[in-house]
Amino acid sequence: QVQPVEVGGGYVQAGGSLRLSCTVSQRIYSSYAMGWFRQATGYEREFVAAISWNWDDTWYAPSVAGRFAISKDIYNNTVYLQMNNLKPEDTAVYFCASHRAGGLREAPSYEHWGQGTQVTVSS
Repeated sequence: QVQPVEVGGGYVQAGGSLRLSCTVSQRIYSSYAMGWFRQATGYEREFVAAISWNWDDTWYAPSVAGRFAISKDIYNNTVYLQMNNLKPEDTAVYFCASHRAGGLREAPSYEHWGQGTQVTVSS
């Protein structure tokens, strides 16, 4: 079982914070990184952030840089997404997935997607 499990979504007012976690029950050793994506109703899935398992490399979408922070706990196969100063436009279902090959900001480059967790930000 390698499907990630995301928890931590919820309802928050604009300017608030949430912390998402993504745990993989079996570490995918061939995977270079884990990524967070989000999908708002009526929109395509978009890249949010990614982090390398074995190095300190991180990547962010311009829309969240400076507000979101991705981190990892390699001993517990868990990746976190700390979201601060949330905005209504951050409302979406947030997914994590394991990078397989290709561009780190591209959804088709990932596999083993979680079920997602809803984040709703009110104005």
